[in-house]
Amino acid sequence: MSKSTRQAFGESLAAWGEKNKQIVVLDADLAKSTKSEIFAKKFPERFFEMGISEANMIGAAAGLSFSGKLPFLCSFGAFITGRYDTIRLSVAYSGANVRLIGTHAGVGIGDDGHSQMGLEDITLMRALPTMGVFQPMDARETELIMDYLVEKWVGPAYVRLTRQNLPDLMAVSAKTGAKWEAGKILKIREAVAGKKKIVAFGSGAGTAEAVKAADLLDAEGSPFSIAVYNVHSLKPFDEAGVIAVSVDAERVITVEDHSVIGGLGSCVAETLAGLDRHPRLVKYGVQDLFGESGEADELYDLHGISAKAIVASLQR
Repeated sequence: MSKSTRQAFGESLAAWGEKNKQIVVLDADLAKSTKSEIFAKKFPERFFEMGISEANMIGAAAGLSFSGKLPFLCSFGAFITGRYDTIRLSVAYSGANVRLIGTHAGVGIGDDGHSQMGLEDITLMRALPTMGVFQPMDARETELIMDYLVEKWVGPAYVRLTRQNLPDLMAVSAKTGAKWEAGKILKIREAVAGKKKIVAFGSGAGTAEAVKAADLLDAEGSPFSIAVYNVHSLKPFDEAGVIAVSVDAERVITVEDHSVIGGLGSCVAETLAGLDRHPRLVKYGVQDLFGESGEADELYDLHGISAKAIVASLQR
């Protein structure tokens, strides 16, 4: 059953609150939207409503981390990264063990409009030394990333989550025999044997569009077929994995609900640029533009991120 990654985050956070008493949660007047309210209702003494004061919230979270707590700091991705200088100094430079949770990622939030669409957040957070950057493709992967961030990751981390529901792709990946591993790409779908192979890397909501594009291309009898890989970790980035699955491809594509500048497409481009020879790379995402209000499906078509738009582009 489909579920938004923000919903899965809220449920996982509350479950971890039962097991780890050092977890504290901070929100900036958006607990209902970020789903941190699920934790707040169960553990009100460990939940801090900071009001519309994100910079103060970031500083408080850093202080809590240095007192032995594990803070999860929640807001829209656009609003958190809008306080970049505070994150840079109070969290990244100091190496604070803070989890920054940015919801409502990309144009997929639809009618909320450009002011609330996080489209540059991966770019910004990747640039910070010490910062991990993670983006799950579905509810189950959200839970796995949460497990990893509570049990193993040390230092700052940014997690990017959707407003909209996403299909259960972990179940699809199980058919390939692929095993999920933190920080590694995951095979979601094989290319059809005997056809020219395109390798698609997706992240977050982009992975679902890549899978749908692959299905559409096969249904239309194209001489090309797409192998789809999910990328949940933008930093650290699985360069070895990307190279290993790309070398025999006719073409490599990336699909993301984020600017093509500095996001998943840039991660792949930076990796392939280190090779003497590599396939052509095409980046599907928001092309150096701001978002706008509209239905999510319409905006995906407009920005060329939808499965339909990707297939049309590949057939030109």
